[in-house]
Amino acid sequence: MGWFDKWKSGLGFGAKKPVPDGVWVKCQGSGADAHLGCGRTLYRRDVESNLWVCPLCGFHLRIGAERYFQILLDDGKYETLFDNIASVDPLKFKSEKRYIDQIKGDAKRTGRKCAFIAGHGTMSGRPIALGAMDFSFRGGSLGSAEGEKICRLINFAQERRWPLVIVSQSGGARMQEAALSLMQMAKTSARLAEFADAGLPYVSLLTSPTTGGVTASFAMLGDVIIAEPKALIGFAGARVRDTIREELPEGFQRAEFLLAHGFVDRVVDRRELRAEIARILDLLLPVNRAAS
Repeated sequence: MGWFDKWKSGLGFGAKKPVPDGVWVKCQGSGADAHLGCGRTLYRRDVESNLWVCPLCGFHLRIGAERYFQILLDDGKYETLFDNIASVDPLKFKSEKRYIDQIKGDAKRTGRKCAFIAGHGTMSGRPIALGAMDFSFRGGSLGSAEGEKICRLINFAQERRWPLVIVSQSGGARMQEAALSLMQMAKTSARLAEFADAGLPYVSLLTSPTTGGVTASFAMLGDVIIAEPKALIGFAGARVRDTIREELPEGFQRAEFLLAHGFVDRVVDRRELRAEIARILDLLLPVNRAAS
């Protein structure tokens, strides 16, 4: 074969090689955020190194609960707690599919037993208790297992006099557990009141979406409430306009709207979250950062 034939075949004039899956991602939201983002196709490695923030338009792509542990804690190192707590089906709920089968399906797919991860690590050298709702498990909804796990994490932090940070990403209280899930709103709120009485700080981080019973309970009870840019935060959702028959303001239930109306204290870029929360904790707990 002559040099030209070799060059021609080497440069792909023959059959095209398939592009491996996962090399590219699209800057586009999902669910209620589907209209957000610039829609451009991006090199996955660039987006990942930028903490899943679009380097072109700044849109914050949705990430999982474990990634927040890696982003917020020193060197991304942490230990999980209370992993034995699992969602169950106390009401034997069934609609198109049995609730117990939905739980088992999510557990198999995610490797988790409920929609809340509890753990601890250090942030700028300070030990903290950290929890995060996992949207990939039943839409990050709040049920009995999640409420119990949150309360145990609060207990863990209070016993050690550590600050508490909870990341919310949730569709609200879990309908398949009915009143039992609604009770978790009161349960977690009461426990946080005791935590506040002990003089310990709680920072709540709201990501997209944070809605329903989670918004109406522990998510909005932080001493400082932080939201990611353009995060969807609300209770009933934008479709409430069909009920009240009123046009909603521009940007309704987005982080910036809530900041302007006093419902959140900060809107912080994901790439600055660790530094910002560490600074807040230094102001709230200035003494003996290395104490455990």
